[in-house]
Amino acid sequence: MSTNVSMYAPASGINDQQDNGLDRYYTVDMRSDTLSTPTDEMRQAMANAIVGDDVYGEDPTVNELERRSAELLGKEAALFVTSGTMGNLIATMVHCNRRGTEAIVGDLSHVFLYEQGSAAQLGGVQLSTLPNRPDGTFCLKQLVRKIRGFDLHEPITSLVVVENTHNMCGGRVVPLDWLERLAKVCKEHSLKMHMDGARVFNAAQVLNVPVARIVKDFDSVCFCLSKGLSSPVGSILAGSKDFITQARRMRKALGGGMRQVGVLAAAGIVSLEKIVPRLGEDHKNILDIAKAINSAGSPNINVDLATTETNILLVRINNSKITSDDLQKRLLSVTEQEIKDNITDDQGRGIIVKVSARDWSFARIVSYHQITPKDVEMAIKKILYVIKEYDAKFQ
Repeated sequence: MSTNVSMYAPASGINDQQDNGLDRYYTVDMRSDTLSTPTDEMRQAMANAIVGDDVYGEDPTVNELERRSAELLGKEAALFVTSGTMGNLIATMVHCNRRGTEAIVGDLSHVFLYEQGSAAQLGGVQLSTLPNRPDGTFCLKQLVRKIRGFDLHEPITSLVVVENTHNMCGGRVVPLDWLERLAKVCKEHSLKMHMDGARVFNAAQVLNVPVARIVKDFDSVCFCLSKGLSSPVGSILAGSKDFITQARRMRKALGGGMRQVGVLAAAGIVSLEKIVPRLGEDHKNILDIAKAINSAGSPNINVDLATTETNILLVRINNSKITSDDLQKRLLSVTEQEIKDNITDDQGRGIIVKVSARDWSFARIVSYHQITPKDVEMAIKKILYVIKEYDAKFQ
């Protein structure tokens, strides 16, 4: 059993060859796109932002970010929130505003796995799960059977939450036709729909459709500015004017009322203008790594090339003697032999690749704005070397 290393915590297991000399190794950090940093243009926009008190609705930069976001998503209004977790929680609490309600979510969804059960902890909303399929969907027939509230003993099902792209399914883009069928079911049963669209702009890039097309049937949607869109902090929650009025009130109760926050919203505007159009570069980086791993033909470590769609890659481990934590630690270490074998950059430095690992049967690799073609080249060089090592060891 592998050590339960958080995908969000700093990577562990770096051997004692790595010290405070930060330039001693060529390091490629692909644990998450949350590691993206503001661009120079964002920093300039933040420095020059015109601000006001956003709790009074008087920050012009926040207002402009919200206006642009709502327009892109095809919704009436939007709200700037501190994080995607807050956005999802607010949406759940607004849609499930009666005591004794529940929301149906996928069992691999972020709201179920990685948000501390906040819907129950803070909102008093029970989450009921359905098994996620490999493409991020779930069975709609099972969904119908899950709907409750007809018996006084039962909680009242009020909401369905969908994640798109789907993180734990390897950045999969949820099919449009399935979303349409889901919307029909929810309408028939008077259920609200919320999309955890942390990376929904990645989905729009793959499908080559406006993001509004993807979320058109949803009562609310949340997307992250601080993941692949490179802003330092923040997410957007969007929906109808009435929904956002209620969401704004809920944000205040959760301590999310920010004041002169235009300094952060300014970066978000740059994200929409400059980062969204180049998301395909992140997808190409991941596809290049996936193709390289696939070409190795390893029986121990491989990828599903056919389902590699966006900026997330699941490197699958098919040997019970290798854990994801093992792979993570090996990619973080530099051996004397690999230096002799010229697994180095052009300055002779050893290569370190940081990936995410938990008690999974895979390691996760994510690309974002600051990952360069050279980073991809170095990461491939190191990953293929480590795969070759494992193949030799377990021949």
